[in-house]
Amino acid sequence: MAISNIRYGEGVTKEIGMDLQNLGARRVCLMTDKNLSQLPPVNAVLNSLAKYGVNFQMYDNVRVEPTDQSFLDAIKFAKKGEFDAYVAVGGGSVIDTCKAANLYASSPASDFLDYVNAPIGKGKPVTVPLKPLIAVPTTAGTGSETTGVAIFDFKELKVKTGIASRAIKPTLGIIDPLHTLSMPERIVANSGFDVLCHALESYTALPYNMRSPCPSNPINRPAYQGSNPISDVWALHALRIVAKYLKRAIRNPEDREARANMHLASAFAGIGFGNAGVHLCHGMSYPISGLVKTYKPKDYNVDHSLVPHGLSVVLTSPAVFAFTAQIHPERHLEAAEILGADIRTARIKDAGFILADTLRKFLFDLNVDDGLAAIGYSKADIPALVKGTLPQERVTKLSPRPQTEDDLSALFEASMKLY
Repeated sequence: MAISNIRYGEGVTKEIGMDLQNLGARRVCLMTDKNLSQLPPVNAVLNSLAKYGVNFQMYDNVRVEPTDQSFLDAIKFAKKGEFDAYVAVGGGSVIDTCKAANLYASSPASDFLDYVNAPIGKGKPVTVPLKPLIAVPTTAGTGSETTGVAIFDFKELKVKTGIASRAIKPTLGIIDPLHTLSMPERIVANSGFDVLCHALESYTALPYNMRSPCPSNPINRPAYQGSNPISDVWALHALRIVAKYLKRAIRNPEDREARANMHLASAFAGIGFGNAGVHLCHGMSYPISGLVKTYKPKDYNVDHSLVPHGLSVVLTSPAVFAFTAQIHPERHLEAAEILGADIRTARIKDAGFILADTLRKFLFDLNVDDGLAAIGYSKADIPALVKGTLPQERVTKLSPRPQTEDDLSALFEASMKLY
């Protein structure tokens, strides 16, 4: 089990200047995005850095839903700055970009594709020491503050991929629930759907002792190892919090209890999936994001079309869990019950349909777009979506049920319309 150190509490961001002092940091790189750079979370960090006299340079050019080019721009900034510590203030996009910048600035001779997941990149193990990275998440969310994964859009192939190594996980995650108060409604919803799918996918993933072959050396053991008894605890707990608080957090921005709990659930689910992994919702989400046409989501202040990561993941969830349930039906049924289904008279063989229906109702109640068709896709896009899923074997092979290309086509088709 690998996780970052975590500090939680209202207002703990004010300690970050002391943390950097304690690390002996002389040149700090502060990463965020243009939107957040004007908001209270970044302000709180800047105040703490000023108070403790921390010397830093700010990079606010992070792209929401990063690309290989936006990673490379941040890496160039990091190499030039010769930093000895990093601070990332933002959602998964900012934290992931900062992980990549730290990695390649610490390994300046490496080619970009050296560390990118196979089969797109070479997937080499990271053997260089990295600089300390403190992550301050502002969404609830990706759980990126706890994991060794950084995701980006590989533009040339129109597919999302990433870098996965325990070596890139943050040194410390500062989880300050005050930061979630600046999230608009749809960002709360979409980042919450990521928490939901992290929990569901890691709990239903292929069990760790069925993953094969065993790596020849522990350095090659993947970060994503399959469902396991420790990740299960975190995944189920996160799922319970989502069931209780996500709707409240979306509907009422002033509901501090709900937003604080979702912030914690994001880290809990991160601890779960960061070690167990995710499977088909995530594997299929990468081409859904990567092949986006003109969709621009509400509440995202960006100048490019994008499908928010959490939305791209959750739209296939009813179809995916109806498909995977025949392998561990009791886990699927347990998840449906946590999300509010009455399973007293349920038959175990109906577990997949029950969980799928529970998810559909959950999404319908939260005004989620009606399937892939609502975000601009049609049946004609299915071959391209399948083609974009095939390279995602790091996650697809953790599905409890193996899938053919025809299975993937059927799953995309079933996800075109939800209600």
